[in-house]
This record gives sequence, structure tokens and C-alpha cells, in this order.
Amino acid sequence: MASALLKRTSFSAMKSVVGGFQIGAQSRAYAAAAVGTDLVSAATNVSLQKARTWDEGVSSNFATTPLKDIFKGKKVVIFGLPGAFTGVCSVQHVPSYKNQIDKFKAKGVDSVICVAVNDPYVMNGWASKLEAKEAIEFYGDFDGSFHKSLELDKDLSGALLGHRSQRWSAYVVDGKVKTLNVEEVPSDFKVSGGDVILGQI
Repeated sequence: MASALLKRTSFSAMKSVVGGFQIGAQSRAYAAAAVGTDLVSAATNVSLQKARTWDEGVSSNFATTPLKDIFKGKKVVIFGLPGAFTGVCSVQHVPSYKNQIDKFKAKGVDSVICVAVNDPYVMNGWASKLEAKEAIEFYGDFDGSFHKSLELDKDLSGALLGHRSQRWSAYVVDGKVKTLNVEEVPSDFKVSGGDVILGQI
């Protein structure tokens, strides 16, 4: 099965199957976003969708949140991951931030944000299951426009996920990236966890 999946992918570089993800090691290992990037300017006219129930979405007329409202005038730790309800994301990535939220607050961080290429209703259900809504703000990037704008997107069709996010983290002050960590492959969990970025703030 693994060899068949490899043959069906469009990547020409080495592939690996790790942690349930079919990963292609493309030539671009890192994102266009970098230290110093102003996220609001780099992702012009892009909004995110705060995690909510369907009824809350209807009552808000399906409102979205502009990036300037998320980042401007604030110290934010944000991390992106391939998808809600997936293995490493649920077992390691989110808990690494949730379990250390007091340490982030002690460093003056205004908010810790999790974003994925999912709709806000799935993100809400996932956040509730992880009991993380009190510590972390969850946002959906339903069409992937945020991640595409920053070249933090990844084709994970081999794992039946379609176009998703790479696994990454950033410390952002007043919209500008101060620290950016991007995993070599989304199945890795080496540089994007809470422990790493705590040491970088």
C-alpha cells in the first residue's frame, strides 16, 4: 500500500510515511514568511474564522476575524498544524501549549493561537474534546488562504487530507514575526512545540 501511494504522488523527491502521514519532501523546505515579516501585510485581505458552533456562526452572520484584530498591538504565539483530530496534532502539539499556558502568560504573551485548514465548527469540536478552549484560541483557515499567503501550506493528499498547513510556530509582536519554526515534514514534532518557543521569547 505504501509503495502504491508513493507512485501516485506528484513529488519527485524522497517520500516517507511517518505517524500516519504520507509526506513529500519538496524542494521548498521553508516558508516565504520569515523573521521580520508583517503577517497583516503579507496576507492582505485574509481573515480567520474563530472556532464556534454552527448556531454561533449563524447568529454572527458567519463573521470572520481580520488579521489586524488578532495581531496588531499584541504579543501572540501562534502555531499551525495539518488538521484537527489528527494524531500528532492532538496528542503532542496542542497539549505542549495548553499545559504551559501559565508560562506563556508570565512572559507577557497576550494570546496563544492554534490555526489549521479546517472550518471553524470542526475546530470548535476539536478544541472542546481537548479541553483546551480556556487556554488557547482556535481559528479555522477554511480555504487555506492564510497559509497559502505565507507559503506555509502543504499538499497532504497522500494522507487523504488535501491541501493543508505545514506544522509550524511563531512568536509575533504587533503583527511582525520575531521567531518562526517550521518542521521539515508535518509528521515531525521537533521545533514547533511549546517548549521550544517558550525558550525563544
